[in-house]
Amino acid sequence: MLNIKIFLFKYLSVLTEPVIFAGWTGRNCRRGKGRRPPSFNQIFDSTIFSSLARRLQSFRCRPAWESPAVLKFGARPREGPRRTGSGSNAMENALLIGLSRQMSLRREMEVVANNIANINTTGFKADTAIFEEYLMPGARADQAARPDQRLSYVVDRSTWHDMGQGPVHQTGNPLDVAINGNAFLVVQTPRGERYTRNGSLHINAQGQLVTTEGFPVVGENGPIQFQTNDREITIGRDGSIGVPGGSRGKLRLITFEAAQRLQKDGGSTFLAPEGLEPQQATPEAAQVIQFSLEQSNVRGVVAMTRMIEVARSYTQVSTMLQQQGDMRRGALEKLAEVPA
Repeated sequence: MLNIKIFLFKYLSVLTEPVIFAGWTGRNCRRGKGRRPPSFNQIFDSTIFSSLARRLQSFRCRPAWESPAVLKFGARPREGPRRTGSGSNAMENALLIGLSRQMSLRREMEVVANNIANINTTGFKADTAIFEEYLMPGARADQAARPDQRLSYVVDRSTWHDMGQGPVHQTGNPLDVAINGNAFLVVQTPRGERYTRNGSLHINAQGQLVTTEGFPVVGENGPIQFQTNDREITIGRDGSIGVPGGSRGKLRLITFEAAQRLQKDGGSTFLAPEGLEPQQATPEAAQVIQFSLEQSNVRGVVAMTRMIEVARSYTQVSTMLQQQGDMRRGALEKLAEVPA
């Protein structure tokens, strides 16, 4: 029990220094002279709490941020906790770092869950969350032993699209196409042109070649139109569409120099931001495969494993923060038991 008490008060002497300062009267004092705070007018057993006693005897006096002198003249102490808008002490840096990690893990869980939900979406491209380290120049929210220490936070930077080609599955449907290469089909939506690798196509009531969402597929000369008696439709590797006795157009295949800049606008459609211009795909860069569909490039086993890892990491951070809170609470309770 003696060792436990000594450890608790050593921990308290470092972590709860702002709490001790909260009881100051705001008058300046010097070591060994002047008026000391009422909270220090207690008798401690230095044989048991030698570490705390030595620290109390050698403390540096300075006004607390809520002292009358500070509030009157608008000055702030050189070292001390920041005052928030509600008047409460700023949260500890360890708590802030843990919360930043939990927020990042929550964002990554959303990305992984969305990938798993679209594992059967034709032409879907997986997303990956990108995080970076944010270093604060100094520890300003606590009474650190080394105030110039750097604090490392986690920042959600962006989301990266995995443009890798998914597995190609044969369907036997003559209107199903898969693209071998880094090209996209062009579709016309009410919001403008969009780009997709979902080659699950069909003919609507007006005879137009459309996607599963009903968006017309754009050819090199506009929308592709079929006649009611068209049979035995063939689609060449260059995207040309033919029927016995004629041609019905050619699929427009485009590429981008920086495909990572594309923005998702639906399950398998993309939007080109301003400044990113589409380019006509060459026959060497992309080929059309008829009777086939490109499946999602999400790897189910890898995505499920990552989801479990994220959940475990989130739980570990929560446990660490809970243990730190319990340790601080226990130290305060032990201090309250000290006889006056």
